[in-house]
Amino acid sequence: MKVKAAVVDEVGQPWRITEVELGDPVAGEVQVELTASGLCHSDVHVSAGSSPVPFFPVLGGHEGAGVVTKVGPGVSGIEEGDHVVLAFIPACGTCRPCASGLQNLCDEGAGLLTGEAISDKGYRVREAGRPVIQMCLLGTFAPYVTVNQASIVKIEKDVPLEVAALLGCGVSTGWGSATEIGNTRPGDTVVVMGVGGVGINAVQGARFAGARYIVGIDPVEFKRKKALEFGATHVYSSVEEALAELPDLTWGLMAQVTIITVGEVRGEYIQQALSLTGKGGQVVVTAMGDHTLSAVEMNLFELTLLQKRVQGAIFGGVGPRTQIPKLLDLYRSGHLELDKLVTARYRLEDVNQGYQDMADGKNLRGVISFSDADY
Repeated sequence: MKVKAAVVDEVGQPWRITEVELGDPVAGEVQVELTASGLCHSDVHVSAGSSPVPFFPVLGGHEGAGVVTKVGPGVSGIEEGDHVVLAFIPACGTCRPCASGLQNLCDEGAGLLTGEAISDKGYRVREAGRPVIQMCLLGTFAPYVTVNQASIVKIEKDVPLEVAALLGCGVSTGWGSATEIGNTRPGDTVVVMGVGGVGINAVQGARFAGARYIVGIDPVEFKRKKALEFGATHVYSSVEEALAELPDLTWGLMAQVTIITVGEVRGEYIQQALSLTGKGGQVVVTAMGDHTLSAVEMNLFELTLLQKRVQGAIFGGVGPRTQIPKLLDLYRSGHLELDKLVTARYRLEDVNQGYQDMADGKNLRGVISFSDADY
């Protein structure tokens, strides 16, 4: 079938609206009519060249939710009409990480940026006969997607699909960075560096976990105000401002957990985070960096003698089939705020404006809403 899509043709170019050919599901795949797609900064990493892809064009988008319209052979537990969330990290359930309880590190994740379908290593999206990479094997900047069942999480039909879409990456990643990888405990001080679409959910997770002080750091005033609305107790515009007050606030103990959720992490941010972190504390590196950069600033004397830790995190440290249903239950019970996360809605044709608004600090979470005109 032919569908409208937003693709990027080369590094540094804007998203282009075009028509692509979407293939039908083969064995192990389903097709989904999307209701919404989140605008996540990870797609910017691809368009800017920070995340490597083997070729262009790339069909963007890796947060989506919708209704199953077709089911391929061999698919179990999913049928037409089911409501589903697309998870940006697949979970096959059978590889060694999945079998060990680390579904967020599924071996199929090695192909996220290749565009090669899990089922047969082919391509489900083509433009004028040439293959198109689906971002994270999803490509949610289109009203329909054909994806492997490993990327599908079935959900109940009472949850609005527009907000459920955010669980496919940003919400799960931020929340888990505080509650799972960060292991926040009641009474802890948690610092969140960067309170955008991921960081704001680290704030929510820290609040739920019982942190005494939740410190949000962001240069954008709008985001600092939102951080306070979502549970932060203190906000600062820079690390320097936070360092000036955190010792007095915590009686010299500093933070037990510092989470880096900036748009793009740089080497110097690691030492900044360590400086905010107290003895025996942990720095959680959730933000992505340029794949060509490897230099990191870190005081090794401080790292060793104060027994601090630096820990990477993907999808918040929890598999999507575990995390997404749990977060939906927390949403129903009022412990997780999803509706207020969406501060701006866009049509697919306005995807570039959505990302410009993100860069300008005008939205917390932007969402592409699909309508009858898109199907």
